[in-house]
Amino acid sequence: MKNPKGKKLLDKIQRDLMRNGLIINTLVQDLKDLRPYAVEDQDPLLAKVIRLTYEHVEEYQTFEIPIPDDEPLDELEENTVPQDSKPEESLDYLLSLMSDTSIKNNEMDLREYSRALQEYAEEN
Repeated sequence: MKNPKGKKLLDKIQRDLMRNGLIINTLVQDLKDLRPYAVEDQDPLLAKVIRLTYEHVEEYQTFEIPIPDDEPLDELEENTVPQDSKPEESLDYLLSLMSDTSIKNNEMDLREYSRALQEYAEEN
């Protein structure tokens, strides 16, 4: 997020999430207000992830998407079961990724969230 007003709103969303947990109506409205800043920044991936996130929260009244797994370092790790994360933790991580999409790992994880949100919607 490049826009200063967008960054300020993103910080507010994260603070509210950590202080109050998932307050659905406030979170959805704040994300809807955040999306135009991503469009203005000409960041289509970020705009899409924000839209998918607020649609998901609005539809399911929670955030059921886990934090993306790191790639396995070797074959021994391939069979490990991913650890579940709490909705607030995963959403907070997603919001932290939104603050700087120019970092390659952030972009990769945003793409993973986008894929997971779309798959979740198709399955449910």
